[in-house]
Amino acid sequence: MGRRHASPDLSYPRWIWVAAAATVALLIVGGAFLLRAVIFPGGSGEGGTSAGNGGTPSEGEPLAQDSPAAVAGASPCIPLNILTSLENAEMVRALASEYTARPRSVDGKCVTPTVMQEKSGLAARKVAAQFPGVPAGDRPSIWLPDSSAWLRIAREGASGSPVPQEGMSLARSAIVVAMPATMTQALGWDNNPPSWSDVFKMAREQDVWERLGHGDWGKFKFGKASPLISTSGLMALAASYGAAGGSVGGLDDMDLDAPSLLEKVRAVELGTSHYMATPEHFLWHAREADNAGKVSEFLSAVIVDEKSVWDYNRGVVSEDGKTKKSGPAPKEPLDAIYPNDGVHVADNPAVTLDGDWVGSQQRQAAQDFLAFAVTEQGQHVVQASGYRSIQGKLDAGVAKTGRYAETLQPLPMPKAEALVAMQDSFPEVRKRARALFLLDVSESMVQEPGVTKLQRAKDAVIKALDHFTGEDEVGLAAFSHVGDGPLEPGIVSPVAPFKTNKQDLIAKLNELKSVEATPLFEAVSRFAGDQAKDYKDAYINTIVLLSDGKNDTRHPGDLGGLSEQLSHQNHSTPVLVFTLAYGPDADVPTLLEIARASGAHYYDATDPTRLEEVLGELVTSF
Repeated sequence: MGRRHASPDLSYPRWIWVAAAATVALLIVGGAFLLRAVIFPGGSGEGGTSAGNGGTPSEGEPLAQDSPAAVAGASPCIPLNILTSLENAEMVRALASEYTARPRSVDGKCVTPTVMQEKSGLAARKVAAQFPGVPAGDRPSIWLPDSSAWLRIAREGASGSPVPQEGMSLARSAIVVAMPATMTQALGWDNNPPSWSDVFKMAREQDVWERLGHGDWGKFKFGKASPLISTSGLMALAASYGAAGGSVGGLDDMDLDAPSLLEKVRAVELGTSHYMATPEHFLWHAREADNAGKVSEFLSAVIVDEKSVWDYNRGVVSEDGKTKKSGPAPKEPLDAIYPNDGVHVADNPAVTLDGDWVGSQQRQAAQDFLAFAVTEQGQHVVQASGYRSIQGKLDAGVAKTGRYAETLQPLPMPKAEALVAMQDSFPEVRKRARALFLLDVSESMVQEPGVTKLQRAKDAVIKALDHFTGEDEVGLAAFSHVGDGPLEPGIVSPVAPFKTNKQDLIAKLNELKSVEATPLFEAVSRFAGDQAKDYKDAYINTIVLLSDGKNDTRHPGDLGGLSEQLSHQNHSTPVLVFTLAYGPDADVPTLLEIARASGAHYYDATDPTRLEEVLGELVTSF
């Protein structure tokens, strides 16, 4: 209930009250929203919703107009570093461009915004740690993740957190289920949207397409991004918990550590075909499959933000989640499906960080930039960038291409404790992996002074093993040969439960030595075939291929035949071959094709110093 206000003293002359009322009205029309946005920023506190609608104007209430300076301030300009997520970086750059297109003056100075981007989960960790090792001048003044979830996670458990309690919502994008339009129609979800429980139940029915007369579509391939990295992945895990607990909007009232609930969440997660770091990875592969003639070879459904559906349907995809490429529209567009029990909404909250590296001028510049972002002109940029405005308005063309719902039924954003608890549980509740590390041990792996590439590869694999749990199944193989001899050493530690196999795997890894040739095609064909023969439906069946060169052997095998084998396996017993190019001489096109054919993803460590980082990202993909 709102606070009761005292009645005004009507003993003053009537003209005073009329004048006061007129003044208030002028303030509202001329920019009172801007004042309120600064004092009561957009609803990202613990009691808010994921839509971040606290303090935003109603749909009919006018937005403030942009008020640029008459003359640009003097140089040197105030540097304004803005850290964004990968998902909303394009929008923030467009806002920065529009902001600087007109004169700005803050404390008599011009302003130069610089937009930096980082994966949401990684950015939250860096912010919470206050950017260790980063020079003060390179640290951001504004943090603009795509969801308030990351503000809460960054504050939780961080002493002296630089993240304020509240953020100001600049844009909104619902987290939806994206499906090829023909599949949506086959399920009847185009006219009768499912609940989240229905979505997860369908993902468990691996033979659903055969049952519905579409056996050529193969298994139901259901993808999610990592909840440790991506907003859509985190909200997908929240939906899993909600479906398992019987209330997608009631996570804060659940005992998230209850063994009975965790067991149900594990059952829900079994429907996942595999995880990837970001939704962009999934959509890149979906587009590659669409180009090849059948998107169903890679994707049945994936949980993403609706803005990504708009990007995909207009021909914009990203292989690495950072650099976007534009092309023609896909042959088959994706539908954005809004489950009937509600959706989480990424509210794109902005905060000025409370760090000692943020000076007075940076704070004033941040305030000026954010004030622009919530004007009518700034919100026009937001809508043109594929987002809903802070008032829920849509660009008509965007809505048509992205197949957006006209209105949303937002779910409440879970509190910080719940978000962190779900993230912490992910290694235990996620679908188990059945992974074979496959290492190139050709002689090029030791042809440099100091620490060899082979030793660095060993160190990186050992570090990557930290991502596995006891119930995962992990093994190790390596490949090379001498002269016309057979492939060797082959399997050195068979795929087995990690809780019993870890020490043997590490010991055998450390014993590996370089040999000579590089029978790349033969090795992938043999071990992918073996993994397919031992395929386990309750696991994500995968190979992690690490190579620094190209196929260099007199042994039989070719890329065309290997691609055909992997594509055929992907239809019924998918073995995902994640490829990692290690060093500048790696055959990138070949590794890209191997990953594509198997339905997996290629990772780039052609800069050898990034091997550990890249391999760590790779293993979060399953």
